[in-house]
Amino acid sequence: MASNEQSAARKRPEDLRSARWFAPDDLRGFGHRSRLMQMGYSPQDWVGKPVIAILNTWSDTNPCHGHFKQRAEDIKRGVLQAGGFPIELPALSVSETFLKPTSMLYRNMLAMDAEEMIRAHPVDGVILMGGCDKSTPALLMGATSANLPTIFVPAGPMLRGNWHGKELGSGSDAWKFWDERRAGNITQQDWNEMEGGIARSAGHCMTLGTASTMTAIAEAIGMTLSGASSIPATDSAHIRMCANAGRRVVDMVWEDLVPTRIQTRPAFENAITVAMAMGCSTNAIIHLIAQARRAGADIGLDDFEKASRRVPVLANIRPSGDRYLMEDFYFAGGLRGLMNRLGDHLHRDCLTVEGKTLGEVVADAKIYNDDVIRPLDNPVYAEGALAVLRGNLAPDGCVIKPSACDPRFLRHSGPALVFDSYPEMKAAVEDDTLDVTADHVLILRNAGPLGGPGMPEWGMLPIPRKLVKQGVRDMVRISDARMSGTSYGACILHVAPESHIGGPLALVRTGDIISLDVAARTINIEITAEELAARRAAWQPPEPHYHRGYGWIYSQHVQQANEGCDFDFLRTEFGPAAGEPAIY
Repeated sequence: MASNEQSAARKRPEDLRSARWFAPDDLRGFGHRSRLMQMGYSPQDWVGKPVIAILNTWSDTNPCHGHFKQRAEDIKRGVLQAGGFPIELPALSVSETFLKPTSMLYRNMLAMDAEEMIRAHPVDGVILMGGCDKSTPALLMGATSANLPTIFVPAGPMLRGNWHGKELGSGSDAWKFWDERRAGNITQQDWNEMEGGIARSAGHCMTLGTASTMTAIAEAIGMTLSGASSIPATDSAHIRMCANAGRRVVDMVWEDLVPTRIQTRPAFENAITVAMAMGCSTNAIIHLIAQARRAGADIGLDDFEKASRRVPVLANIRPSGDRYLMEDFYFAGGLRGLMNRLGDHLHRDCLTVEGKTLGEVVADAKIYNDDVIRPLDNPVYAEGALAVLRGNLAPDGCVIKPSACDPRFLRHSGPALVFDSYPEMKAAVEDDTLDVTADHVLILRNAGPLGGPGMPEWGMLPIPRKLVKQGVRDMVRISDARMSGTSYGACILHVAPESHIGGPLALVRTGDIISLDVAARTINIEITAEELAARRAAWQPPEPHYHRGYGWIYSQHVQQANEGCDFDFLRTEFGPAAGEPAIY
Protein backbone atom coordinates (compact mmCIF):
# COMPACT_ATOMS: atom_id res chain seq x y z
CA MET A 1 0.00 0.00 0.00
CA ALA A 2 1.28 3.46 -0.85
CA SER A 3 2.22 5.88 1.89
CA ASN A 4 0.09 8.97 2.60
CA GLU A 5 2.74 11.08 0.87
CA GLN A 6 2.47 8.95 -2.26
CA SER A 7 -1.34 8.95 -2.12
CA ALA A 8 -1.44 12.73 -1.86
CA ALA A 9 0.67 13.03 -5.00
CA ARG A 10 -1.40 10.62 -7.09
CA LYS A 11 -1.61 11.46 -10.75
CA ARG A 12 -4.83 12.37 -12.51
CA PRO A 13 -5.78 10.81 -15.87
CA GLU A 14 -4.87 14.02 -17.67
CA ASP A 15 -1.37 13.80 -16.11
CA LEU A 16 -0.61 10.47 -17.75
CA ARG A 17 2.30 10.50 -20.14
CA SER A 18 0.28 8.49 -22.68
CA ALA A 19 -2.33 11.24 -22.76
CA ARG A 20 0.13 13.31 -24.77
CA TRP A 21 -0.40 10.83 -27.59
CA PHE A 22 -4.09 10.02 -27.22
CA ALA A 23 -5.88 12.98 -25.60
CA PRO A 24 -5.28 16.01 -27.88
CA ASP A 25 -8.08 16.98 -30.25
CA ASP A 26 -5.73 17.54 -33.18
CA LEU A 27 -4.51 15.76 -36.30
CA ARG A 28 -1.77 13.76 -34.58
CA GLY A 29 -4.11 12.69 -31.79
CA PHE A 30 -6.59 11.57 -34.46
CA GLY A 31 -3.87 9.49 -36.08
CA HIS A 32 -2.86 7.81 -32.83
CA ARG A 33 -6.45 6.99 -31.83
CA SER A 34 -7.46 5.76 -35.26
CA ARG A 35 -4.53 3.35 -35.37
CA LEU A 36 -5.53 1.90 -32.02
CA MET A 37 -9.01 1.41 -33.42
CA GLN A 38 -7.41 -0.23 -36.46
CA MET A 39 -6.23 -2.96 -34.06
CA GLY A 40 -9.76 -3.43 -32.70
CA TYR A 41 -9.53 -1.30 -29.57
CA SER A 42 -12.24 1.10 -28.48
CA PRO A 43 -11.79 4.35 -26.52
CA GLN A 44 -13.00 2.50 -23.42
CA ASP A 45 -9.81 0.44 -23.61
CA TRP A 46 -7.44 3.37 -23.19
CA VAL A 47 -9.15 6.62 -22.16
CA GLY A 48 -7.99 7.67 -18.71
CA LYS A 49 -6.03 4.46 -18.19
CA PRO A 50 -2.28 4.00 -17.66
CA VAL A 51 -0.63 2.36 -20.65
CA ILE A 52 1.71 -0.39 -19.46
CA ALA A 53 4.54 -1.59 -21.68
CA ILE A 54 5.47 -5.25 -21.29
CA LEU A 55 9.04 -5.66 -22.57
CA ASN A 56 9.24 -9.33 -23.48
CA THR A 57 12.62 -10.97 -24.20
CA TRP A 58 11.10 -14.23 -25.45
CA SER A 59 12.60 -15.84 -28.55
CA ASP A 60 12.87 -19.27 -30.12
CA THR A 61 16.58 -19.29 -29.19
CA ASN A 62 16.12 -18.46 -25.52
CA PRO A 63 15.08 -21.60 -23.61
CA CYS A 64 15.30 -19.76 -20.29
CA HIS A 65 12.38 -17.59 -21.43
CA GLY A 66 10.40 -20.33 -23.16
CA HIS A 67 7.36 -19.69 -20.95
CA PHE A 68 7.28 -15.94 -21.55
CA LYS A 69 4.62 -16.06 -24.27
CA GLN A 70 2.09 -17.26 -21.71
CA ARG A 71 3.49 -15.19 -18.86
CA ALA A 72 2.99 -12.02 -20.91
CA GLU A 73 -0.70 -12.92 -21.08
CA ASP A 74 -0.75 -13.41 -17.30
CA ILE A 75 0.77 -9.96 -16.83
CA LYS A 76 -1.79 -8.45 -19.21
CA ARG A 77 -4.58 -10.02 -17.16
CA GLY A 78 -3.29 -8.27 -14.05
CA VAL A 79 -2.91 -4.92 -15.84
CA LEU A 80 -6.48 -5.11 -17.16
CA GLN A 81 -7.84 -6.06 -13.74
CA ALA A 82 -6.19 -2.99 -12.21
CA GLY A 83 -7.61 -0.65 -14.84
CA GLY A 84 -4.58 -0.34 -17.10
CA PHE A 85 -4.06 -0.85 -20.82
CA PRO A 86 -1.27 -3.39 -21.56
CA ILE A 87 0.84 -3.34 -24.71
CA GLU A 88 3.51 -5.97 -25.37
CA LEU A 89 6.77 -4.81 -26.95
CA PRO A 90 9.46 -7.23 -28.15
CA ALA A 91 12.95 -6.61 -26.82
CA LEU A 92 16.29 -8.06 -27.87
CA SER A 93 16.52 -11.62 -26.56
CA VAL A 94 20.03 -12.03 -25.16
CA SER A 95 20.31 -15.80 -24.92
CA GLU A 96 23.25 -17.06 -22.90
CA THR A 97 23.10 -20.39 -24.67
CA PHE A 98 23.46 -19.51 -28.32
CA LEU A 99 24.90 -16.00 -28.83
CA LYS A 100 28.50 -15.81 -30.07
CA PRO A 101 31.08 -14.69 -29.21
CA THR A 102 29.26 -13.91 -25.95
CA SER A 103 25.97 -12.50 -24.73
CA MET A 104 27.94 -9.91 -22.75
CA LEU A 105 28.79 -8.19 -26.03
CA TYR A 106 25.07 -7.42 -26.39
CA ARG A 107 24.12 -6.50 -22.82
CA ASN A 108 24.50 -2.81 -23.55
CA MET A 109 22.57 -3.16 -26.80
CA LEU A 110 19.59 -4.58 -24.88
CA ALA A 111 19.94 -1.80 -22.32
CA MET A 112 19.77 0.80 -25.08
CA ASP A 113 16.90 -1.09 -26.74
CA ALA A 114 14.90 -1.06 -23.52
CA GLU A 115 15.58 2.60 -22.78
CA GLU A 116 14.61 3.78 -26.25
CA MET A 117 11.55 1.52 -26.52
CA ILE A 118 10.25 2.93 -23.25
CA ARG A 119 11.03 6.53 -24.09
CA ALA A 120 9.69 6.47 -27.65
CA HIS A 121 6.33 4.77 -27.01
CA PRO A 122 3.15 6.12 -25.38
CA VAL A 123 3.59 4.28 -22.08
CA ASP A 124 3.18 5.25 -18.44
CA GLY A 125 4.66 2.22 -16.72
CA VAL A 126 6.76 -0.81 -17.56
CA ILE A 127 6.99 -4.52 -16.85
CA LEU A 128 10.39 -6.01 -17.68
CA MET A 129 10.48 -9.73 -18.50
CA GLY A 130 13.94 -11.21 -18.12
CA GLY A 131 16.04 -13.71 -16.24
CA CYS A 132 18.67 -15.27 -18.51
CA ASP A 133 21.98 -13.86 -17.31
CA LYS A 134 22.48 -10.52 -19.11
CA SER A 135 18.78 -9.76 -19.61
CA THR A 136 18.23 -8.74 -15.98
CA PRO A 137 20.94 -6.07 -15.68
CA ALA A 138 20.38 -4.89 -19.25
CA LEU A 139 16.64 -4.35 -18.82
CA LEU A 140 17.11 -2.64 -15.47
CA MET A 141 19.87 -0.41 -16.82
CA GLY A 142 17.63 0.76 -19.66
CA ALA A 143 14.52 1.19 -17.55
CA THR A 144 16.45 3.09 -14.89
CA SER A 145 17.69 5.56 -17.49
CA ALA A 146 14.14 5.95 -18.87
CA ASN A 147 12.82 6.27 -15.28
CA LEU A 148 9.14 5.36 -15.62
CA PRO A 149 7.37 3.25 -12.94
CA THR A 150 8.82 -0.23 -13.47
CA ILE A 151 8.61 -3.77 -12.11
CA PHE A 152 11.02 -6.52 -13.09
CA VAL A 153 9.44 -9.97 -13.58
CA PRO A 154 12.09 -12.72 -13.25
CA ALA A 155 11.89 -15.86 -15.38
CA GLY A 156 12.57 -18.14 -12.41
CA PRO A 157 14.88 -21.17 -12.19
CA MET A 158 14.14 -24.34 -14.16
CA LEU A 159 13.38 -27.68 -12.53
CA ARG A 160 16.33 -29.60 -11.09
CA GLY A 161 18.06 -31.94 -13.50
CA ASN A 162 18.25 -35.70 -13.12
CA TRP A 163 20.53 -38.49 -14.31
CA HIS A 164 20.50 -42.04 -12.95
CA GLY A 165 18.71 -40.81 -9.83
CA LYS A 166 21.27 -38.05 -9.20
CA GLU A 167 20.19 -34.40 -9.09
CA LEU A 168 22.00 -32.40 -11.76
CA GLY A 169 22.70 -28.69 -11.59
CA SER A 170 22.95 -26.81 -14.87
CA GLY A 171 26.44 -25.61 -15.65
CA SER A 172 28.10 -26.91 -12.50
CA ASP A 173 27.49 -30.58 -13.24
CA ALA A 174 28.22 -30.10 -16.93
CA TRP A 175 31.76 -28.93 -16.04
CA LYS A 176 32.15 -31.67 -13.42
CA PHE A 177 31.09 -34.57 -15.61
CA TRP A 178 32.94 -33.24 -18.66
CA ASP A 179 36.15 -33.70 -16.70
CA GLU A 180 35.03 -37.19 -15.70
CA ARG A 181 34.45 -37.98 -19.37
CA ARG A 182 37.89 -36.59 -20.29
CA ALA A 183 39.36 -38.80 -17.60
CA GLY A 184 37.54 -41.83 -19.01
CA ASN A 185 35.35 -42.30 -15.93
CA ILE A 186 31.97 -42.05 -17.72
CA THR A 187 30.85 -43.33 -21.11
CA GLN A 188 29.53 -41.63 -24.23
CA GLN A 189 26.10 -43.09 -23.41
CA ASP A 190 26.24 -41.58 -19.91
CA TRP A 191 27.08 -38.21 -21.43
CA ASN A 192 24.23 -38.43 -23.96
CA GLU A 193 21.76 -39.28 -21.21
CA MET A 194 22.86 -36.25 -19.22
CA GLU A 195 22.19 -34.02 -22.22
CA GLY A 196 18.54 -34.99 -22.03
CA GLY A 197 18.26 -34.74 -18.25
CA ILE A 198 20.13 -31.64 -17.15
CA ALA A 199 17.65 -29.02 -18.45
CA ARG A 200 14.09 -30.28 -17.96
CA SER A 201 11.87 -27.21 -18.23
CA ALA A 202 11.66 -23.56 -19.13
CA GLY A 203 13.54 -21.24 -16.79
CA HIS A 204 17.12 -20.21 -16.19
CA CYS A 205 19.88 -22.19 -14.46
CA MET A 206 18.77 -23.73 -11.19
CA THR A 207 22.24 -23.51 -9.70
CA LEU A 208 23.30 -20.24 -8.07
CA GLY A 209 24.69 -18.90 -11.33
CA THR A 210 24.51 -15.44 -12.84
CA ALA A 211 20.79 -15.69 -13.62
CA SER A 212 19.65 -16.42 -10.06
CA THR A 213 22.28 -14.00 -8.73
CA MET A 214 20.98 -11.12 -10.83
CA THR A 215 17.28 -11.79 -10.24
CA ALA A 216 18.01 -11.94 -6.48
CA ILE A 217 19.82 -8.61 -6.84
CA ALA A 218 16.79 -7.17 -8.67
CA GLU A 219 14.64 -8.16 -5.69
CA ALA A 220 17.18 -6.92 -3.14
CA ILE A 221 17.23 -3.43 -4.67
CA GLY A 222 13.43 -3.37 -4.52
CA MET A 223 12.62 -3.75 -8.23
CA THR A 224 10.57 -7.00 -8.06
CA LEU A 225 7.60 -8.03 -6.01
CA SER A 226 8.66 -9.55 -2.71
CA GLY A 227 9.71 -13.18 -3.13
CA ALA A 228 9.48 -13.08 -6.93
CA SER A 229 13.07 -14.04 -7.71
CA SER A 230 12.94 -17.42 -5.94
CA ILE A 231 9.83 -18.86 -7.60
CA PRO A 232 10.56 -21.75 -10.01
CA ALA A 233 9.61 -20.95 -13.59
CA THR A 234 6.98 -23.68 -13.91
CA ASP A 235 5.36 -23.27 -10.49
CA SER A 236 1.80 -21.91 -10.46
CA ALA A 237 3.01 -19.27 -8.01
CA HIS A 238 5.01 -17.83 -10.91
CA ILE A 239 1.80 -17.29 -12.88
CA ARG A 240 0.20 -15.56 -9.89
CA MET A 241 3.29 -13.39 -9.41
CA CYS A 242 3.09 -12.22 -13.02
CA ALA A 243 -0.55 -11.20 -12.65
CA ASN A 244 0.24 -9.47 -9.35
CA ALA A 245 3.03 -7.50 -11.03
CA GLY A 246 0.61 -6.38 -13.73
CA ARG A 247 -1.83 -5.16 -11.10
CA ARG A 248 0.81 -3.45 -8.99
CA VAL A 249 2.51 -1.50 -11.79
CA VAL A 250 -0.77 0.29 -12.55
CA ASP A 251 -0.85 1.62 -8.99
CA MET A 252 2.80 2.60 -9.27
CA VAL A 253 1.92 4.84 -12.22
CA TRP A 254 -0.70 6.70 -10.19
CA GLU A 255 1.80 6.99 -7.33
CA ASP A 256 4.63 8.05 -9.68
CA LEU A 257 6.91 5.52 -7.99
CA VAL A 258 9.88 5.57 -10.37
CA PRO A 259 13.15 3.57 -10.27
CA THR A 260 15.32 6.46 -9.08
CA ARG A 261 13.21 6.69 -5.92
CA ILE A 262 13.87 3.01 -5.22
CA GLN A 263 17.42 2.49 -6.49
CA THR A 264 19.40 4.51 -3.98
CA ARG A 265 22.96 3.84 -2.85
CA PRO A 266 21.69 2.00 0.29
CA ALA A 267 19.55 -0.19 -1.98
CA PHE A 268 22.63 -1.20 -3.98
CA GLU A 269 24.53 -1.83 -0.76
CA ASN A 270 21.67 -4.20 0.13
CA ALA A 271 22.13 -5.89 -3.22
CA ILE A 272 25.84 -6.45 -2.56
CA THR A 273 25.08 -7.86 0.88
CA VAL A 274 22.46 -10.24 -0.50
CA ALA A 275 24.77 -11.30 -3.33
CA MET A 276 27.51 -12.20 -0.86
CA ALA A 277 25.11 -14.11 1.36
CA MET A 278 23.80 -16.03 -1.65
CA GLY A 279 27.26 -17.20 -2.75
CA CYS A 280 26.84 -15.16 -5.89
CA SER A 281 28.28 -15.28 -9.38
CA THR A 282 31.43 -13.27 -10.01
CA ASN A 283 29.49 -11.55 -12.79
CA ALA A 284 27.47 -9.74 -10.11
CA ILE A 285 30.29 -7.25 -9.70
CA ILE A 286 30.31 -6.07 -13.31
CA HIS A 287 26.54 -5.88 -13.63
CA LEU A 288 25.86 -4.26 -10.27
CA ILE A 289 28.42 -1.53 -10.88
CA ALA A 290 26.80 -0.78 -14.24
CA GLN A 291 23.27 -0.81 -12.80
CA ALA A 292 24.16 1.38 -9.85
CA ARG A 293 25.90 3.98 -11.97
CA ARG A 294 22.85 4.22 -14.24
CA ALA A 295 20.93 5.17 -11.08
CA GLY A 296 23.55 7.72 -10.05
CA ALA A 297 24.99 5.57 -7.24
CA ASP A 298 28.78 5.40 -7.36
CA ILE A 299 29.26 1.74 -6.49
CA GLY A 300 32.71 0.23 -7.09
CA LEU A 301 35.01 -2.67 -6.25
CA ASP A 302 35.73 -1.34 -2.77
CA ASP A 303 32.07 -1.73 -1.83
CA PHE A 304 32.23 -5.42 -2.71
CA GLU A 305 35.47 -5.83 -0.80
CA LYS A 306 33.98 -4.30 2.35
CA ALA A 307 30.94 -6.56 2.12
CA SER A 308 33.07 -9.64 1.50
CA ARG A 309 34.81 -9.11 4.85
CA ARG A 310 31.62 -8.94 6.89
CA VAL A 311 28.85 -10.93 5.16
CA PRO A 312 28.99 -14.75 5.32
CA VAL A 313 27.60 -17.10 2.68
CA LEU A 314 24.29 -18.44 4.01
CA ALA A 315 22.74 -20.09 0.92
CA ASN A 316 23.95 -23.67 0.60
CA ILE A 317 23.37 -23.69 -3.16
CA ARG A 318 25.76 -25.08 -5.75
CA PRO A 319 28.42 -24.17 -6.74
CA SER A 320 29.40 -22.40 -3.48
CA GLY A 321 27.26 -24.85 -1.53
CA ASP A 322 27.73 -28.58 -1.65
CA ARG A 323 24.27 -29.96 -2.23
CA TYR A 324 21.17 -27.91 -2.97
CA LEU A 325 19.58 -26.15 -5.96
CA MET A 326 17.29 -23.14 -6.35
CA GLU A 327 14.09 -25.17 -6.02
CA ASP A 328 15.30 -26.26 -2.58
CA PHE A 329 16.09 -22.62 -1.77
CA TYR A 330 12.55 -21.59 -2.69
CA PHE A 331 10.93 -24.20 -0.47
CA ALA A 332 13.34 -23.39 2.37
CA GLY A 333 12.05 -19.81 2.53
CA GLY A 334 13.54 -18.19 -0.55
CA LEU A 335 15.09 -14.78 -0.78
CA ARG A 336 12.58 -13.25 1.65
CA GLY A 337 13.73 -15.71 4.30
CA LEU A 338 17.41 -15.11 3.60
CA MET A 339 16.99 -11.31 3.71
CA ASN A 340 15.06 -11.46 6.96
CA ARG A 341 17.80 -13.64 8.44
CA LEU A 342 20.43 -11.06 7.45
CA GLY A 343 18.91 -8.66 9.97
CA ASP A 344 20.99 -5.54 10.54
CA HIS A 345 23.28 -6.34 7.62
CA LEU A 346 20.60 -4.68 5.45
CA HIS A 347 19.23 -1.16 5.17
CA ARG A 348 15.68 -2.18 5.99
CA ASP A 349 14.18 1.27 5.35
CA CYS A 350 14.79 1.14 1.58
CA LEU A 351 11.68 1.53 -0.59
CA THR A 352 10.46 -1.27 -2.87
CA VAL A 353 8.10 -1.42 -5.86
CA GLU A 354 5.34 -2.44 -3.47
CA GLY A 355 5.46 1.02 -1.90
CA LYS A 356 6.66 -0.54 1.35
CA THR A 357 10.10 -0.73 2.90
CA LEU A 358 12.31 -3.77 2.53
CA GLY A 359 11.95 -4.39 6.25
CA GLU A 360 8.17 -4.44 5.94
CA VAL A 361 8.06 -6.88 3.02
CA VAL A 362 10.36 -9.44 4.67
CA ALA A 363 9.25 -9.00 8.29
CA ASP A 364 7.13 -12.17 8.41
CA ALA A 365 9.44 -14.35 6.30
CA LYS A 366 10.43 -17.69 7.79
CA ILE A 367 13.13 -20.32 7.18
CA TYR A 368 11.99 -23.93 6.81
CA ASN A 369 15.36 -25.63 6.33
CA ASP A 370 18.41 -24.38 8.21
CA ASP A 371 20.77 -26.43 6.07
CA VAL A 372 19.65 -24.76 2.84
CA ILE A 373 19.60 -21.24 4.31
CA ARG A 374 22.12 -21.33 7.11
CA PRO A 375 21.99 -19.25 10.32
CA LEU A 376 24.52 -16.44 10.68
CA ASP A 377 26.43 -18.46 13.27
CA ASN A 378 26.70 -21.54 11.01
CA PRO A 379 27.46 -20.23 7.51
CA VAL A 380 28.53 -22.15 4.43
CA TYR A 381 31.54 -19.85 4.23
CA ALA A 382 32.58 -17.40 6.93
CA GLU A 383 33.34 -14.50 4.61
CA GLY A 384 31.57 -13.30 1.47
CA ALA A 385 31.44 -15.25 -1.75
CA LEU A 386 33.76 -12.93 -3.67
CA ALA A 387 37.09 -11.26 -3.01
CA VAL A 388 38.78 -8.41 -4.88
CA LEU A 389 42.54 -8.77 -5.38
CA ARG A 390 44.98 -6.05 -6.41
CA GLY A 391 48.69 -5.92 -7.19
CA ASN A 392 51.09 -5.30 -10.02
CA LEU A 393 49.25 -7.90 -12.14
CA ALA A 394 45.88 -6.19 -11.63
CA PRO A 395 46.29 -2.54 -10.57
CA ASP A 396 42.56 -1.88 -11.08
CA GLY A 397 41.50 -5.13 -9.47
CA CYS A 398 40.44 -8.67 -10.27
CA VAL A 399 37.99 -11.10 -8.72
CA ILE A 400 38.03 -14.59 -7.22
CA LYS A 401 35.22 -16.69 -5.73
CA PRO A 402 36.97 -18.25 -2.72
CA SER A 403 33.81 -19.98 -1.53
CA ALA A 404 33.90 -22.21 -4.63
CA CYS A 405 37.57 -23.14 -4.92
CA ASP A 406 40.01 -25.53 -3.27
CA PRO A 407 41.19 -23.79 -0.06
CA ARG A 408 44.82 -24.74 -0.71
CA PHE A 409 44.93 -22.29 -3.61
CA LEU A 410 43.88 -19.29 -1.54
CA ARG A 411 47.59 -18.67 -1.02
CA HIS A 412 49.75 -19.89 -3.85
CA SER A 413 52.87 -19.21 -5.92
CA GLY A 414 53.61 -20.98 -9.16
CA PRO A 415 55.03 -20.60 -12.67
CA ALA A 416 52.84 -19.08 -15.35
CA LEU A 417 51.76 -21.00 -18.42
CA VAL A 418 50.52 -18.33 -20.83
CA PHE A 419 48.03 -18.61 -23.69
CA ASP A 420 47.32 -15.72 -26.05
CA SER A 421 44.02 -17.01 -27.39
CA TYR A 422 41.20 -19.38 -26.56
CA PRO A 423 41.90 -21.73 -29.52
CA GLU A 424 45.57 -21.96 -28.47
CA MET A 425 44.57 -22.78 -24.90
CA LYS A 426 41.88 -25.28 -25.94
CA ALA A 427 44.31 -27.24 -28.09
CA ALA A 428 47.08 -27.19 -25.48
CA VAL A 429 45.03 -28.54 -22.56
CA GLU A 430 44.06 -31.62 -24.60
CA ASP A 431 47.72 -32.37 -25.42
CA ASP A 432 48.97 -35.08 -23.09
CA THR A 433 52.58 -33.97 -23.73
CA LEU A 434 51.94 -30.47 -22.34
CA ASP A 435 54.64 -29.47 -19.83
CA VAL A 436 52.38 -28.64 -16.88
CA THR A 437 51.92 -29.53 -13.22
CA ALA A 438 49.14 -28.82 -10.73
CA ASP A 439 51.27 -25.97 -9.33
CA HIS A 440 51.32 -24.06 -12.61
CA VAL A 441 49.19 -20.94 -13.03
CA LEU A 442 47.29 -21.08 -16.31
CA ILE A 443 46.90 -17.64 -17.89
CA LEU A 444 44.55 -16.72 -20.73
CA ARG A 445 44.75 -13.21 -22.09
CA ASN A 446 43.07 -11.21 -24.86
CA ALA A 447 39.69 -12.24 -23.46
CA GLY A 448 38.53 -9.01 -21.80
CA PRO A 449 35.86 -6.47 -22.79
CA LEU A 450 37.79 -5.43 -25.90
CA GLY A 451 40.01 -8.46 -26.34
CA GLY A 452 37.31 -11.15 -26.40
CA PRO A 453 35.54 -9.24 -27.78
CA GLY A 454 32.80 -8.89 -25.19
CA MET A 455 34.56 -10.54 -22.25
CA PRO A 456 33.45 -14.16 -22.88
CA GLU A 457 33.00 -16.74 -20.12
CA TRP A 458 36.37 -18.35 -20.79
CA GLY A 459 37.80 -17.79 -17.31
CA MET A 460 37.25 -21.34 -16.04
CA LEU A 461 40.11 -22.69 -18.13
CA PRO A 462 39.90 -26.48 -18.48
CA ILE A 463 42.32 -28.46 -16.34
CA PRO A 464 44.89 -29.99 -18.74
CA ARG A 465 43.78 -33.51 -19.61
CA LYS A 466 47.01 -35.12 -18.39
CA LEU A 467 46.32 -33.67 -14.93
CA VAL A 468 42.64 -34.64 -15.02
CA LYS A 469 43.72 -38.24 -15.57
CA GLN A 470 45.94 -37.91 -12.50
CA GLY A 471 42.93 -36.84 -10.41
CA VAL A 472 43.56 -33.07 -10.42
CA ARG A 473 40.29 -31.14 -10.29
CA ASP A 474 41.42 -27.59 -9.46
CA MET A 475 44.37 -25.31 -10.12
CA VAL A 476 44.96 -21.55 -10.32
CA ARG A 477 43.75 -19.93 -13.52
CA ILE A 478 43.95 -16.22 -14.34
CA SER A 479 42.34 -14.24 -17.15
CA ASP A 480 40.76 -10.94 -18.12
CA ALA A 481 37.66 -12.96 -19.09
CA ARG A 482 34.58 -13.75 -17.04
CA MET A 483 33.29 -17.18 -16.09
CA SER A 484 29.81 -18.63 -15.79
CA GLY A 485 28.24 -18.13 -12.39
CA THR A 486 27.67 -21.89 -12.36
CA SER A 487 31.44 -22.45 -12.60
CA TYR A 488 33.81 -23.10 -9.72
CA GLY A 489 37.49 -23.44 -8.96
CA ALA A 490 40.50 -21.23 -8.25
CA CYS A 491 39.74 -18.90 -11.13
CA ILE A 492 40.89 -15.29 -10.99
CA LEU A 493 38.86 -13.16 -13.36
CA HIS A 494 38.21 -9.64 -14.68
CA VAL A 495 41.88 -8.63 -14.51
CA ALA A 496 41.92 -4.88 -15.09
CA PRO A 497 43.15 -3.20 -17.08
CA GLU A 498 42.80 -5.96 -19.66
CA SER A 499 45.64 -7.25 -21.79
CA HIS A 500 44.15 -5.96 -25.06
CA ILE A 501 44.89 -2.38 -23.99
CA GLY A 502 48.31 -3.15 -22.53
CA GLY A 503 47.41 -4.11 -18.97
CA PRO A 504 50.07 -6.06 -17.03
CA LEU A 505 48.49 -9.37 -18.03
CA ALA A 506 49.77 -8.66 -21.55
CA LEU A 507 53.32 -8.61 -20.22
CA VAL A 508 53.42 -11.97 -18.43
CA ARG A 509 55.71 -14.64 -19.88
CA THR A 510 55.57 -18.39 -19.43
CA GLY A 511 57.74 -19.29 -16.44
CA ASP A 512 57.17 -16.02 -14.53
CA ILE A 513 56.21 -16.68 -10.92
CA ILE A 514 52.69 -15.54 -10.02
CA SER A 515 51.82 -15.13 -6.33
CA LEU A 516 48.40 -14.65 -4.81
CA ASP A 517 47.17 -14.32 -1.26
CA VAL A 518 43.39 -14.09 -0.95
CA ALA A 519 43.48 -13.24 2.76
CA ALA A 520 45.80 -10.31 2.02
CA ARG A 521 43.86 -9.54 -1.20
CA THR A 522 47.04 -9.45 -3.32
CA ILE A 523 48.12 -10.78 -6.69
CA ASN A 524 51.53 -10.11 -8.22
CA ILE A 525 53.95 -11.13 -10.91
CA GLU A 526 57.33 -11.65 -9.26
CA ILE A 527 59.48 -9.44 -11.46
CA THR A 528 60.99 -6.03 -10.85
CA ALA A 529 59.26 -2.80 -11.72
CA GLU A 530 62.06 -2.08 -14.16
CA GLU A 531 61.53 -5.36 -16.01
CA LEU A 532 57.78 -4.75 -16.13
CA ALA A 533 58.38 -1.26 -17.56
CA ALA A 534 60.74 -2.62 -20.20
CA ARG A 535 58.19 -5.20 -21.30
CA ARG A 536 55.51 -2.52 -21.45
CA ALA A 537 57.68 -0.33 -23.67
CA ALA A 538 58.12 -3.23 -26.11
CA TRP A 539 54.44 -4.19 -26.20
CA GLN A 540 52.51 -3.69 -29.45
CA PRO A 541 48.71 -3.25 -29.44
CA PRO A 542 46.69 -5.88 -31.34
CA GLU A 543 44.51 -5.14 -34.33
CA PRO A 544 40.92 -4.06 -33.53
CA HIS A 545 38.17 -6.64 -33.95
CA TYR A 546 35.64 -4.35 -35.61
CA HIS A 547 35.63 -1.62 -38.23
CA ARG A 548 31.87 -1.01 -38.56
CA GLY A 549 28.46 -1.49 -36.99
CA TYR A 550 27.56 -2.21 -33.40
CA GLY A 551 30.89 -3.93 -32.78
CA TRP A 552 32.70 -0.72 -33.71
CA ILE A 553 30.50 1.33 -31.38
CA TYR A 554 31.14 -1.21 -28.63
CA SER A 555 34.90 -1.15 -29.12
CA GLN A 556 35.03 2.64 -29.09
CA HIS A 557 32.99 3.14 -25.95
CA VAL A 558 32.97 0.10 -23.63
CA GLN A 559 34.53 0.64 -20.21
CA GLN A 560 36.75 -1.77 -18.31
CA ALA A 561 35.49 -4.50 -15.99
CA ASN A 562 36.09 -2.51 -12.80
CA GLU A 563 33.81 0.19 -14.24
CA GLY A 564 30.97 -2.17 -15.14
CA CYS A 565 31.58 -2.49 -18.91
CA ASP A 566 28.85 0.04 -19.67
CA PHE A 567 29.27 2.48 -22.55
CA ASP A 568 31.04 5.66 -21.50
CA PHE A 569 28.46 7.89 -23.25
CA LEU A 570 25.67 6.45 -21.06
CA ARG A 571 27.24 7.62 -17.81
CA THR A 572 25.00 9.90 -15.75
CA GLU A 573 27.67 12.63 -15.74
CA PHE A 574 26.97 13.08 -19.44
CA GLY A 575 23.75 14.72 -18.29
CA PRO A 576 20.14 13.61 -18.06
CA ALA A 577 18.66 11.33 -20.67
CA ALA A 578 16.83 12.87 -23.60
CA GLY A 579 13.52 14.51 -22.78
CA GLU A 580 10.08 13.43 -23.89
CA PRO A 581 9.66 12.73 -27.60
CA ALA A 582 8.04 15.51 -29.59
CA ILE A 583 4.46 14.76 -30.68
CA TYR A 584 4.16 16.56 -33.99
